[in-house]
Amino acid sequence: MYPHQAERLTAALEGGGLDALVAVSPANVAYVTGFWSLARAVDPATEIYAVVAPGGTALVVPTMEAPAVTEGEGQADHVVCHGRFVLEHGLASPPPGASARSATAADTGRESVRRLRAITGEPAPTAADALATALGAVGVRSGRIGLDDASLPAVRLEALGRRLAGYTLVPAARAFATARLVKGPYEIECLQHVLHVTEQGLDTVLGLLRPGVTEQEAATAFAHEATRRGATPYRIIIAFGDGAAIPTPWPTDRALRLGDLVRFDLGCVAKGYRSNVARMAVMGEPSQRQQTVFDALHTGMQAALDALRPGMEGSQVFDTAVSAIRTAGLPGYERHHTGHAIGLEPAEAPWLAPGGAALEMGMVLCAETPYYVVGDAGFTLTETALIIRSGSHGLNRSHRGLIVLD
Repeated sequence: MYPHQAERLTAALEGGGLDALVAVSPANVAYVTGFWSLARAVDPATEIYAVVAPGGTALVVPTMEAPAVTEGEGQADHVVCHGRFVLEHGLASPPPGASARSATAADTGRESVRRLRAITGEPAPTAADALATALGAVGVRSGRIGLDDASLPAVRLEALGRRLAGYTLVPAARAFATARLVKGPYEIECLQHVLHVTEQGLDTVLGLLRPGVTEQEAATAFAHEATRRGATPYRIIIAFGDGAAIPTPWPTDRALRLGDLVRFDLGCVAKGYRSNVARMAVMGEPSQRQQTVFDALHTGMQAALDALRPGMEGSQVFDTAVSAIRTAGLPGYERHHTGHAIGLEPAEAPWLAPGGAALEMGMVLCAETPYYVVGDAGFTLTETALIIRSGSHGLNRSHRGLIVLD
């Protein structure tokens, strides 16, 4: 765990009078340990927990995930497995005459196998049993446990309550959300990296767009470029013409035509951190209506960015952006939010929306000004900014204006 995360989680423990925190959601487990479970990505019912306490950290996983833990980048002081899964453990030795590098690799492999044997030797029968063992491993055998309850089905919550009857379980989803509000140096570096990879993928697509290219071809090109650069796309919206008016469209075989608007809404993940880049282009010179709408949304975006600073409430940023858009040419503009934080999840608190909380230095926000007219056209702009002492610092490198394709 990085020092920033440790500091934020320690504050959460102390602020809630808690003896331990138990993470449940994939993002919160990753915040504590850095571990992302592929098994849970395939089957969301997979039970995984992460424990943080003054005495250390622990990770609870199904036995099937144990090799991923020992071979991956996740870190925890203790790993506790649950459930039966057949794993063979090899302890191969390097062949006679092997190079020093091969011998070193073999030693590393044997150490990995030894660790795997140690953590899978006696798996707990259930995830609740494993969590009890994990709490004991970090020195917490009674007291108040903050449970990340927001994503817990009722049946699992009841099972944990029965098994952990000796503890006092209190809701702690908000405690994790509060800890994650402010990003540390490593997190900011990851967010900036994946943002730039996404923008590079966007540049690749812009270079191939011409009449006749389909949405699916453009989406495939983006996915290939992002993957080549080490990121995984989780959102690829490249919509042409009136298809851009659908907020969440799948790519189709629709071909680009002269005069079409092109709406990009792209997101990737790398090292667990997310990006979101939304830009607009037009095939050929824009019509007066296209330019007027875009200019109004761009004005609102700039107003939002200018308003981002410590102490400013998310609701105030929302009001500022909406008011600027109405004044700039869309008097009837309505919107439920104009942005949110981004990090281990695509959308995190705080929100730039009515009731949005105050901003703090170190938050990373995505401001956005979408506009959809079903059957006609759709527009989206996003910009990612880091809240700094004097205001905000933009993290994007790509051109924000309306891009004219020729």
